[in-house]
Amino acid sequence: MPNLNPSTRANPGTGTTSRSHHHFAAIDLGASSGRVMVGRVGPDTLDLQEAHRFPNRPVRTAGTLHWDILSLYAGIIDGLRAAASAPLTSIGIDGWAVDYGLLDADGNLLGNPVHYRDPRTEGIAAKAWTTLPATELYATTGVQYAPFNTLYQLLAAHETAQLSAAKHLLLVPDLLTYWLTGELGTELTNASTTQLMDPGTGGWSREVASRLGIDLGLFPPLRQPGDPAGLLLPQILDDTGLSSPTPVTTVASHDTASAVAAVPATTENFAYICTGTWSLAGLELTAPVRTEASREANFTNELGIDGTVRYLRNIMGLWLLQECLRTWATDPAAGTDDGTGTGAPDLDALLREAAAVPALRSLVDAADPAFLAPGDMPERIARACAATGQPVPGTPAETTRCILDSLALAHRRAIEDARRLADRAVDVVHIVGGGARNALLCQLTADACGLPVVAGPAEAAALGNVLVQARAQGLMQDRHEMRALLARTQRLTRYEPTGDPARRAAWDEAARRVPS
Repeated sequence: MPNLNPSTRANPGTGTTSRSHHHFAAIDLGASSGRVMVGRVGPDTLDLQEAHRFPNRPVRTAGTLHWDILSLYAGIIDGLRAAASAPLTSIGIDGWAVDYGLLDADGNLLGNPVHYRDPRTEGIAAKAWTTLPATELYATTGVQYAPFNTLYQLLAAHETAQLSAAKHLLLVPDLLTYWLTGELGTELTNASTTQLMDPGTGGWSREVASRLGIDLGLFPPLRQPGDPAGLLLPQILDDTGLSSPTPVTTVASHDTASAVAAVPATTENFAYICTGTWSLAGLELTAPVRTEASREANFTNELGIDGTVRYLRNIMGLWLLQECLRTWATDPAAGTDDGTGTGAPDLDALLREAAAVPALRSLVDAADPAFLAPGDMPERIARACAATGQPVPGTPAETTRCILDSLALAHRRAIEDARRLADRAVDVVHIVGGGARNALLCQLTADACGLPVVAGPAEAAALGNVLVQARAQGLMQDRHEMRALLARTQRLTRYEPTGDPARRAAWDEAARRVPS
C-alpha cells in the first residue's frame, strides 16, 4: 500500500493481504485535524495506517466562528485518493457532535456550519427553560446541559434567513456523507447528542421539539450504525481513482461512540475515558439513567452501538493543555523554566518536567466554563488558582502538572459518580484516544481512581469506525467479538494504582479541596 504512513500496526509481521483480509477507509474528523485511515481486518488481524492527514482550522467571519467545511471535504477527497491503492471494501465517516449544515430545497449548502465554540448560544438555555424546564427536558432526553447542544444552536438561529430557507439539516458527518453519495440520512449515535431524542425509545422526542418550536422535519430519516449509506458518486470515483461500486457504510458517526465501540474490554464491569480535546468519562449501559440526581451531576445519556447507552460526563480534557501549547508557541520566553526558551516546549520534555513537579500543588475545576473558549489558557489557569488561594503555576511544567492533576481528579469524580448513579461496579478503567499516549495522565488517573487503568488504543475512534464497517460485512457478529479482536491485536499498557496510603490520602484530600 504505497503512500500510507504507519500509524498503528497491531500485527507487524502478518505480511501480505489475502482473501481473508478486507480494507476499510475510516474518515475520522477531530477538532484540530482530520485523517483518512485505512484498516485491514482479518480473523486475527487489525491493522491501521494513515493515508492522509489534513488540518481543521476554524474561520471567524463577520463575528461568527465557522468550520471550514469545504476545506475538510477537500482533505477527505485527497485522503481517499491516497487510499485508492488499497482494495477498499467500504468507507465510513465519524466526527464531532452537535454541529450541523443546512441545505436548501436544491440540496445546496446554506453557509458554513457554525462552530460549537461560537458564543451565539449564550443565554439561550435559560430562555428555553422558561418554556420547558431543565428538569423536564432531562427527564425526556437524558442529555446533559451544554451551551452548545444542537437544541440551543437551533433556538439561537430561530427566524434567521438561513434557517428559514432550510429544507434539510445534516450533522457534520452526515453532510459529508451526503456529498460523497448524494443520499440523505441522520445517524443515530450523533442524533442522540442533539438533545432532541428520547434515548429510551431511540426516536425523536416530538414533545420537546413541539414545545420549543423545533421542526423535526429538517432531519432526514434515522440510520443505524452498519446501515448502507449509499455508493460513491461517479464524480467522486473520478476524483479519487477508486473503483466502482464503492459503498459508504453508516458507522457510529459520533467519534465518541466509535471510540467506545473500540474499548478493548474483556469484562462487563468497566469504565471508559475517551481522551482528546475532551475527556468523556463514563459507563456503557443497557438503559438510560434520567434521575434528578443524574441531571444535577451533569451526566448525559447518548446512544451507542447495539442499543447501548453511553452514560458519561463531558470534561474539558486535553483542550486545556492544547491551548497552553498554542499560547506558549507565541511566547519567546516559554521554552524553558528559566525563561530563556524560544517558544512552546517540546511536549515529551514538558511531560518529563511536569512529572517532577510536586503532586496536587495546584488544582482547577476542569469543567469550569471559563476554560471553554480559545485564548490565553495559562493566564486563565493562573487566575483560577489565585482566586482559590492556591500557588500560581509559574512555569510551563507547573501549569502542565496542574492540568494533568486536575484532569485525573475530574476523571475520578466522573467514574465515582457514574457507578453510584447507575449502581454499577467498576473493576477497571479503559483510557482510549490520544490521552492513552500520555503515560503521566494515565498513571495519575489510576492513582486518583484507585483502579487499574488499561491505556489504548490511541486511535480508538478510527478503529471503531473500521470495526463497524467490518461487522456490516459479516466479519464479526457483535461488539463482544469486536472487542475480543481489539484485545488480541492492539498494544495496551496497564497502569496499577499507587499502593502508598499517603498518596491515596492525598487524592482524597484533593477531592475535598476542589469543589465539584
